[in-house]
Amino acid sequence: MSSRRPLVAGNWKMHKTGPEAREFCAALAGLVGEDPAVDVAVCPPYTALEASADALAGAPIAVYAQNVHENEKGAHTGDISAAMILATGADGALVGHSERRAAGDTDAQIAIRVRNAIDAGLLVVLCCGESLETRQAGETEAWVTRQIRSALEHVQPADIARLVIAYEPIWAIGTGETASPAQAQEACAIVRRVATEKVDGEVLRVLYGGSVSPANAAELMSQHDVDGALVGGASLDPESFAAIVAVAG
Repeated sequence: MSSRRPLVAGNWKMHKTGPEAREFCAALAGLVGEDPAVDVAVCPPYTALEASADALAGAPIAVYAQNVHENEKGAHTGDISAAMILATGADGALVGHSERRAAGDTDAQIAIRVRNAIDAGLLVVLCCGESLETRQAGETEAWVTRQIRSALEHVQPADIARLVIAYEPIWAIGTGETASPAQAQEACAIVRRVATEKVDGEVLRVLYGGSVSPANAAELMSQHDVDGALVGGASLDPESFAAIVAVAG
């Protein structure tokens, strides 16, 4: 049994206004309680970060942004910086989610974002994962290895305190398809092995994401190298998200 403390984070994607987020967070805090057995976080859209952080003040639930720009300021319409995220009361950010990569975020940008976000004081949840075509071609290990090595290019061993990696197979995101526990374990073990080139792999938390639900969460998170979950659709309902948090402990 790993000594790593599990993390369950909910990525809301483009859902929930500020008022809706405030209502959700109040409900979730009541369901999770004051002393959950795992770390818990929600990832609201930018416009709901402040409302979420305010609603969760004093609760054992962190707030992470869904992305962060690599520059401190400048002519970057539609983007926000680490300092802007921190000013909302949030304390982390996803970096390199497949949906952001598909929208144009490059490997080089992601590597700089990881470095600069950690330097700014954010906890970074670095995302990686392969397409169905890549998996069917037998190239999952090579693909994930390349993503991790590239993203961790500027990372130092001491950064482990602010780094989590989430393996999310693109073919399982929002599709209802879920990696089997064995597939999740295999991929997360690859992530850990490659990341060990830069940080302490025994300390690093590796999450699985991709159609995680209350029905499959326990089995997925029972795998040795799966230290929690990055939850999508099931995180939009406080009861279902709280159920996943409960089995993670």
